[in-house]
Amino acid sequence: MKILAVGLNYESHNEEMKRTFRSEEPVIFMKPESAQLKDGKPFFIPDFSNELHYETEIVIRINRLGKHIAENFAHRYYDELTVGIDFTARDLQRSLKEKGLPWEISKSFDNSAAIGSFVSKEDFKDIQNIDFHLNINSTTVQRGNTSEMIYSVDKIISYVSQFFTLKIGDLIFTGTPAGIGPVKIDDHLEGYVENRKLLEFNIK
Repeated sequence: MKILAVGLNYESHNEEMKRTFRSEEPVIFMKPESAQLKDGKPFFIPDFSNELHYETEIVIRINRLGKHIAENFAHRYYDELTVGIDFTARDLQRSLKEKGLPWEISKSFDNSAAIGSFVSKEDFKDIQNIDFHLNINSTTVQRGNTSEMIYSVDKIISYVSQFFTLKIGDLIFTGTPAGIGPVKIDDHLEGYVENRKLLEFNIK
């Protein structure tokens, strides 16, 4: 099982991060299986970061084996989705980038991929028009809609399958909109897809 994640997939987030770079293809990074945080378990802030940020995303789960998947057939390769948090050690990421070094450890550490309960994609009329948001301590801090994606879910699946064989149970984090920010001890996080709460856990 592997976790694939997409960076730079919402213009609003690119603007808030003051990025001027625009890729012609999806920007992909990976997280190991040990990055999963699920079943409402708490997230413990790691000792190596003093600036731990949430990034709220729609997550899809692959349901069949696939390689070199055509975009028009990509919808057959997943049947469930949820909301997730891509945790980022922002201070560590910034330090590594400034040195021109790979920054994967700032994104891929243990429990850095919080995952909610999965629901059928058939519950939604259009995968590319789904509202999602994150509440921290009952206040909405981030909100997005999949219509704002630069690269659609089907495009992402098609693209990554050129490089990686997709297997049943693989997860794809599809990118975050504007509104990222820090978490602190005792924060209570709740993630929603439309009006359905699919993710809930505490920061320790």
